[in-house]
Amino acid sequence: MTNTTCSIRDCSKSGRIIKGMCMMHYERMRRYGSTAEPHLARAEPRFWSKVEKTDTCWLWTASKNQYGYGTFGVGSDESWLAHRYSWTRLVGPIPVGGELDHICHVHNCVSPSHLRVVTSKQNHENMNGAFVNSKSGIRGVSWDKSRGLWKATVGHHYKQILVGRFESIEDAEAAVIAKRNELFTHNTLDRIAA
Repeated sequence: MTNTTCSIRDCSKSGRIIKGMCMMHYERMRRYGSTAEPHLARAEPRFWSKVEKTDTCWLWTASKNQYGYGTFGVGSDESWLAHRYSWTRLVGPIPVGGELDHICHVHNCVSPSHLRVVTSKQNHENMNGAFVNSKSGIRGVSWDKSRGLWKATVGHHYKQILVGRFESIEDAEAAVIAKRNELFTHNTLDRIAA
């Protein structure tokens, strides 16, 4: 027993320290076998029983929201997105203002190796395919009826940037991919396609 600061990540409590932990974390470890909040630690076995680990992703097999993200009830009035719970239990807290981006683009995947902490802008850069209302089926490409050409645009910092108009849909797609690769940092699929 010494007087220093707690060694648990994001805890700065000092005073009475036992085995490198403040009293709160030491008691949690002693009682529940984990330094996490007790209700999260107690829910963990139930959580992992709802995960199917495949060769690629760890798939959440229980309830999902309307966007396909897994949801997990920790207590009677607390619900988590399954990938956020997995990250918190296996990696640690998600920084304030941070979001988790599915690198694999599988919304019900809870594998921390398929997630990364990003800003909201970076998360929106890593999109998979065209938007639901797209008529071309290609993100950022639409038909300009008045000019009889394919219009290529990229959204960046809340503005639509006109990349150009093209005779072929393939040229318009190549142009939006090139522009996103120029402007974005987290557009994984575009970087593979280039």
